[in-house]
Amino acid sequence: MNLTKPQVFHSKDGALVLAHILFAFGALFIGGVAGLLQSMVRSGTIELPFGIGYYQLLTAHGVLMALIFTTYFIIGFLYSGISQTLGGQLLPIVNRMGWVGFGLMSAGTLLDVVLILLNKASVLYTFYAPLKASPYFYVGLALIVVGSWISGFGIFYQLKYWKKMNRGKNSPLFSFMAVITMIMWQVATIGVAVEVIVQLIPWSFGWVETINVMLSRTLFWYFGHPLVYFWLLPTYICWYVVIPKVIGAKIYSDAMARLSFVLLLLFSIPVGFHHQLMEPGINQLWKFIQVGLTFMVVIPSLMTAFSLFATFEMHGRSKGAKGMFGWVKVLPWKDVRFFAPFMGMLVFIPAGAGGIINASNQMNAVVHNTLWVTGHFHLTVATSVALTFFGIAYWLIPVVTGRTLTARMNRLGIIQTILWCVGMFFMSGAMHWVGLLGSPRRTAFTTYGENAEAASWLPYYVTMSIGGSILFIAVVLMIYIVIKLMRSPKGVTEYPIGEAEENAEPAPAYLEKWGMWIGLSVVLILIAYTIPVMEMMGPMHYDSPGYKTW
Repeated sequence: MNLTKPQVFHSKDGALVLAHILFAFGALFIGGVAGLLQSMVRSGTIELPFGIGYYQLLTAHGVLMALIFTTYFIIGFLYSGISQTLGGQLLPIVNRMGWVGFGLMSAGTLLDVVLILLNKASVLYTFYAPLKASPYFYVGLALIVVGSWISGFGIFYQLKYWKKMNRGKNSPLFSFMAVITMIMWQVATIGVAVEVIVQLIPWSFGWVETINVMLSRTLFWYFGHPLVYFWLLPTYICWYVVIPKVIGAKIYSDAMARLSFVLLLLFSIPVGFHHQLMEPGINQLWKFIQVGLTFMVVIPSLMTAFSLFATFEMHGRSKGAKGMFGWVKVLPWKDVRFFAPFMGMLVFIPAGAGGIINASNQMNAVVHNTLWVTGHFHLTVATSVALTFFGIAYWLIPVVTGRTLTARMNRLGIIQTILWCVGMFFMSGAMHWVGLLGSPRRTAFTTYGENAEAASWLPYYVTMSIGGSILFIAVVLMIYIVIKLMRSPKGVTEYPIGEAEENAEPAPAYLEKWGMWIGLSVVLILIAYTIPVMEMMGPMHYDSPGYKTW
């Protein structure tokens, strides 16, 4: 097979990519329904029929939107990119690995959805012990993780083969970033795999009576924070590699893009304690160390912002733009492939600022476990990430189906993006504000015994419900657009891969020394976690039986 000459998207690869994308949007729709009902219950607008529980909805919404929608879309997107940049077609063995991963993940997802609907797994998106779900819920989670690992190994294998055939060459930027993304995922999911397989499954089956709660939560957040960057890195791939091609520009700096991804790999995993700053069982020294590492992530994030806006400005200047902000006028605002991801970029500015607050010990004490955190979460994954994924879908689905994006679908996409931003403005804005007033997250509607303080939160809950309703309309519109894209006129849509500036410095070869970067990442993880985990497993740890509170 020729793996050096790009070609039209191969039909077998297209089927694999499309399967992941459509499954992702199916999860988005069901999770959106759960989210709408959840927001209406929280505002006191409705009471759920048929014995449906609020925490059942919360679990469905969190798992389907935060874990399933994102993971499927990311794997589909990454497979599409490595297919195009590493030779134009996936190796047959890689394609098969992708399908095996898809099958295992789908089996686990369907099993978990059934158990959530049967109200046997209302343990929230974080599935925190000592809340105990059906053991088969944890089996489903294990299948999802193992399936994603196999898909990741396929990406690694494709790159290894390409490097063998192209000795001495740097891998294409998209593929480099895809590999970093999956390395982060493979390393981070070790924590949740250990939690699920070693702790949760034996405990839920009754093979052991109790569980080490502190260790369980620590293993989850070892995975839980890099999960955020597993969502963000493919978003950055779109911003760095795809958007320049869409707008007709050049990538500002290939080397800077690669360095930012290496730094994100190093500093995104050993930082889970900043989600546990209020936990009493962790020494303050280790919290301090991990908070310090957390703020190191700001550096590659600012590098990304600089590189992106440098790309925009240089493109504008090349078009004759004058003045400090004249370049803004020449950006293709009416092209949804640019507009949706760009709105995600803008929202990421306040989202990132909120993350700095959450990771700061004193300020986190004010907002911890309040709706502020939920609002922050919805700005990052549900806006910056989701809007970028939507922007990708507008060209990726036509690419893999051999069709084109029509002017009508483009206009509907602009409307969908605006609806999403307006809905999130109301919902996330109300969450942030009422969180500052002390309203807790993860709670159904309650007046707290007619408490006056709790009553003052109700208008914000209603605003959240209004925003949630607008967002659901945007979800339905997005599903409609996805269906129409698969039936749009036939044609050839280019896979948009940007190119670096001709006079740009080449990326240093040491950036592709994978063993060195993985080794440094492991060292940082060991420094951040070895002693705290040993203390959690020592004689002073406390175990708990399981509880079912629903």
